[in-house]
Amino acid sequence: MRFCFGLAVIAALCYGQTIYAPKGEPAVYRAPHKPHTKLTDVKAANASKKAWRQVVVDDDRLRSEWVQAAPGDNIPRQLHPDTRAWWVVQEGEVRFEIETVEPFVAKKGSVVQVPFQTWFRYEAVGEKPALMFETNIAGARTLYESNTGLPQLGPKMNWVPVNFGNRVVAKWKNNNKPLVTFDEVAAELESGKRRGTQRLVEDDRGTANFIYGYGSGPKSTLPPLDEKNKGHYHPESAEYWLIMKGQIRYPIEKVGVIIANEGDVVYVPPFTWHAPRWWGEGASCRLAMNGFPDISHLFDGAEGR
Repeated sequence: MRFCFGLAVIAALCYGQTIYAPKGEPAVYRAPHKPHTKLTDVKAANASKKAWRQVVVDDDRLRSEWVQAAPGDNIPRQLHPDTRAWWVVQEGEVRFEIETVEPFVAKKGSVVQVPFQTWFRYEAVGEKPALMFETNIAGARTLYESNTGLPQLGPKMNWVPVNFGNRVVAKWKNNNKPLVTFDEVAAELESGKRRGTQRLVEDDRGTANFIYGYGSGPKSTLPPLDEKNKGHYHPESAEYWLIMKGQIRYPIEKVGVIIANEGDVVYVPPFTWHAPRWWGEGASCRLAMNGFPDISHLFDGAEGR
């Protein structure tokens, strides 16, 4: 008699063996999380403001928010003591100054990152507001170079002067780079020099993968659409995507099918079947983010039995 105390039986291609994994309640969404956050709705909700922030993801792994800065707005010089931060520029232009790196201006499609313990600042430049998707590790803290205009802290917390011992500066490892652009990564994938996924951010506690391809036409590498394909789920981390180009189709357990457009964010909690697929005409791209460098993908072992 097969007995599974609180476990659902699934199989995966794990060295040719069927394995057993927990399958908890799917599609459990807690604010601010939603299956589909449309950029058009975010912008409409903040239309009366020149500068604003709106949190889209805030779970036990990562925190992401849309950030708009008016021309000339800047953040003071700061660093994160133990976490890596990254940004995707959606609109406008942003000048970044990162310790040990020559200042640069990031434009639409740019992915910028800063390692822990490394000073940085940025400023919206040009005539239009700058809009960025900002991500950091859950629970990240910020240290400032100056005590002028420090933000308000939560209860039972205050700002104190400190000295930083044994600081690690600009530790670029795992092929992380201060700046990559959509066009350069897409060109490499189009040329066939790399496969359809390229990792742009890798940290022990968070990653961002550039997944690029075609849903149809002669350049498509996808099999025919199978409406019954549940895809896979992740047992220990949510996964979410910022759509960087085109459309992506998402069948999500208990949610249904979502067609997400450029600038939209799709969020899938743990234990939830999902099967993302490039969609529509032309190239599509999604930036996939989750809490692990090599997150497990668990597939349905009952299929084909």
